[in-house]
Amino acid sequence: MATLARDVAAHDPLDVSRAELYRDDVWQPVFARARSEAPIHYVEDSEFGPYWSLSTYKPIVEVESLPDLYSSEKGGFTLTRPVENGVTMPMFIGRDRPIHTAQRRTVAPAFTPSEMQRLSVDIRRRTAEVLDALPWHSEFDWVDTVSIELTTQMLAILFDFPWKDRRKLTEWSDWMGDIELFRDEGLRQKRLEKVYEAGAYFKRLWDAKVDAEPTPDLISMMIHSDAMSHMDHNEFMGNLILLIVGGNDTTRNTMSGLVYALDRFPESRAKLEADRALIPNTASEIIRWQTPLAHMARTATQDTQLHGHRIREGDKIAMWYISANRDREVFGDDADDFVVDRANARRHLAFGHGIHRCVGARLAELQVGILMEEMAERRMRVNVLREPERVAACFVHGYRRMPVEITRY
Repeated sequence: MATLARDVAAHDPLDVSRAELYRDDVWQPVFARARSEAPIHYVEDSEFGPYWSLSTYKPIVEVESLPDLYSSEKGGFTLTRPVENGVTMPMFIGRDRPIHTAQRRTVAPAFTPSEMQRLSVDIRRRTAEVLDALPWHSEFDWVDTVSIELTTQMLAILFDFPWKDRRKLTEWSDWMGDIELFRDEGLRQKRLEKVYEAGAYFKRLWDAKVDAEPTPDLISMMIHSDAMSHMDHNEFMGNLILLIVGGNDTTRNTMSGLVYALDRFPESRAKLEADRALIPNTASEIIRWQTPLAHMARTATQDTQLHGHRIREGDKIAMWYISANRDREVFGDDADDFVVDRANARRHLAFGHGIHRCVGARLAELQVGILMEEMAERRMRVNVLREPERVAACFVHGYRRMPVEITRY
């Protein structure tokens, strides 16, 4: 809290873009104050520049519901700008209609209910193998051993990526998803090197599939689509970044948040251990409670009004999903708690809302749900031994390390 006090004294106290708030896990009272005093707040000076900060549910839904008025493309979909050293890497989450619609439609078949049914057998087998290899009554890192391994395996399958190299996906995702690297020019250059390394690797995979028969992986889907088959190299890399970070950081941090929340809220843990029927709802609740991507951004395309505030053309708007998912007007007075039988857990905004809602939402829920089912099958209780090391960032909301020990209940 001392760190927070110093920073508050030096900055706008409602500037919630400060990375240390998330590193030190002290963002909750700042957002509570914002929701109470200034749910739509203009931050004149931040390390990302000026922006409108939206911390409650209704304004965020309104902005998300008006994609032509609030663009994902004009100013980027995070607080940082989409240009790195003059290199632009478009991705469909950062495109407006009609390009967004066409490119999203290309990859959507990988996430249909029938495809989820097909993938579920393999997800369950791999989850069982990872859990069965864990040591009991002995300390290990849940983030690396379980969360990263399971999500990296899933990405390798989605991309038909060489299995022996799958941890490259983790490394690339960590570099690609870290928007804080703009602070250091050397790190920005290193990130760009990693992006090009990934792009060169995936270009080889692309070239190997160009003349092959269609297969149900994402690269083949891109190749055999009108919307994405003629992407230039930078746009190809941009969409790879989106799919890698979207498929890795989000689910992996939800899986880590799950064991942390169960350990922190023993009443909910007891309910879940007593009733496996709560698992589907718990999957929604942990996605709400963790909110693995803290914000998305939009840029106003014209002067407008938002709940009585004058928004000017070109203004950047940060939609803080992490705060909206704690909005008491929507989720009640216990919104900060992890409640496995919460009646409206599925109303969370962690996947976004409207045309940009996460295309892989079903897959994330499936992976988290199967993890809980397999843990329950083994009567596995995960005990967090010490506070985890958290990601210092206002975009990816997650964990770097979490020391745990598993016991049987």
